[in-house]
Amino acid sequence: MLPYLALAAVCFFWGTTYLGIRIALESIPPTVLIAARFLLSGGTLLVWALASGRTLPKGRAFWKTAANGVLILGVANGALTFAETRIASGLAALIITTAPFWMTGAEALVPGGERLRRRTVVGMLVGSAGVLLLIGPDAFGANVNLATVWGFLILQVGNAAWAFGSIFQKRMASAINPVVNGAIQQFMAGAVYLLVSLALPTGPVEWTPRGVWAVVYLATFGSIVSYSAYLYVLEKLPISIVSTYTYINPVVAVTLGWWFYREPFGWREAGAMAVIFLGVWLVKRAAR
Repeated sequence: MLPYLALAAVCFFWGTTYLGIRIALESIPPTVLIAARFLLSGGTLLVWALASGRTLPKGRAFWKTAANGVLILGVANGALTFAETRIASGLAALIITTAPFWMTGAEALVPGGERLRRRTVVGMLVGSAGVLLLIGPDAFGANVNLATVWGFLILQVGNAAWAFGSIFQKRMASAINPVVNGAIQQFMAGAVYLLVSLALPTGPVEWTPRGVWAVVYLATFGSIVSYSAYLYVLEKLPISIVSTYTYINPVVAVTLGWWFYREPFGWREAGAMAVIFLGVWLVKRAAR
């Protein structure tokens, strides 16, 4: 049952991080937020790992783990953070629901991966119709909302990075403890964004109590707890089961976004979410 309990933690806590990111962005620029979040979480995990007698990988194993962390967290989670400067947190969560489509496509592209089946393609087309229903009026209507279009495109880059990074992580033959693995990946992602925030102008940073608490929450529950659990379930469960967290995350995110910010959620958004979920379910059913 332990892998499924870990998956439950991923499903819930990652759903709350969309709201946490939006709250933190009120006073902290994206690059600084990402650097602070992952340096705090990665540093905490590294200290715990070393204090408990665990050893860090060396040489090529260390750098492969670090590079995968930059891909999964630096690119994928960074894309989410930048997207939330343009679109609502609930909308971002619904768009990210299409991540299983990217995982399925990435799996078909890597050597030895499972080939796309006709039923899988049908499911992806159904899910894409849901996305079109969700963002179509803003992207193709009389008054084009460029913020929505850019938010959607940024999130697709993040989905692709997350899919390839997750598959590479699952295929890495490694005896590294999942917590140590997560510590290295988070700390290196934070270090990269620290360099970016120092090299590029980021705008004013205001460490308000509300912003600080949001960063601490993201580091604790969004990174230390959830990401370590995610790496653990990647090793223990099939990727088709692991990706079911995409059903729960948007429901949690949309609910919290409406509750705290009154983000719009009407019949069109509900219908789009249902169609996207149907497409994701069809893809998973074909995979099984």
